[in-house]
Amino acid sequence: QVQVVESGGGLVQPGGSLRLSCIASGNTFSIYRMGWYRQAPGKQRELVASITDSGTTTYGHSMKGRFTISRGNTKNTVYLQMSSLGPEDTAVYYCNALQSGPWAAAWGQGTLVTVSS
Repeated sequence: QVQVVESGGGLVQPGGSLRLSCIASGNTFSIYRMGWYRQAPGKQRELVASITDSGTTTYGHSMKGRFTISRGNTKNTVYLQMSSLGPEDTAVYYCNALQSGPWAAAWGQGTLVTVSS
């Protein structure tokens, strides 16, 4: 099994930047995609960004151009660089790891990002 842990959330002013980190552990060989989702108060969970084993990235519509997903020195670590943040970005951000053999999804407990002046 795979476990993921997020970190880096906090309070940031509008227009500011923040970088989130996610570290996967366990049977990380089975991971073929890692990503970030977020859920704001009163809204459904949505895709922020994802990255595959081959490096292919996908972004949610409102994040493209402002957010960047990347991997560290190993594929077991993934980052989310967020820029030009606004109040609409306030949410709990969750790291996700999609596994195969068998198929399963691992979720972190979330890290809160609050954008406010």
